[in-house]
Amino acid sequence: MSTSPIGCQRTAALGGTFEKLHKGHRRIILRALQVADSLIIGLSSDRFSASMKKGHPIKPYNVRLADLKAFLRAVRALGRVDIVPLDDPYGPTISDSSIGAVVVSPETLKTAIEIRRIRLEKRLGPLQIYVVDFVLADDGKPISSSRVSLGTIAAEGRSLKTPP
Repeated sequence: MSTSPIGCQRTAALGGTFEKLHKGHRRIILRALQVADSLIIGLSSDRFSASMKKGHPIKPYNVRLADLKAFLRAVRALGRVDIVPLDDPYGPTISDSSIGAVVVSPETLKTAIEIRRIRLEKRLGPLQIYVVDFVLADDGKPISSSRVSLGTIAAEGRSLKTPP
């Protein structure tokens, strides 16, 4: 009997800034843990995060890393996860042939398709793409770090104030 997760992938990858680790982040991480035995999380470096011009302050890498590790520890998954700095949209997915899947949101699906194209050109093998839908806040709009930073919603999606 196998004790492997639901998926059949040995290694999956997931990337993000993970600023204001919110309910949507937690859902996508938990889904990624379901589809593979091990997970590589690319955590946006300070330089890469700054280049994205998110429109709100982003905590330093080491703070976001500590928050991410605390969550993984809480769900007893830290031992299955390798967290690496992410300096571009692709990270190790375009060079590591052991990665068999990427887990993305609808917002980053386009990047996953590009990653799959690059991997095919490099003959790195097939790549399964899992898309995890946005988690919606009370107002029916996706939970995002930007909205949490602006104070319109809490990290769990509860409305905090009515936008003008």
